[in-house]
Amino acid sequence: MGKEKKAKYQISNWKQYNQALVNRSSVTVWMNDVTIKA
Repeated sequence: MGKEKKAKYQISNWKQYNQALVNRSSVTVWMNDVTIKA
C-alpha cells in the first residue's frame, strides 16, 4: 500500500479565490422584531 497523493490545483484567479475564502466564514442572520423583543 502506497501513500495517496493529494490532488493539486492551479489557482488562476487569485482575487476570486481569496474572496471565496473570506466568504466561506460569512454568516448572515435574519431576525424579525418579535424575535428581538423576546
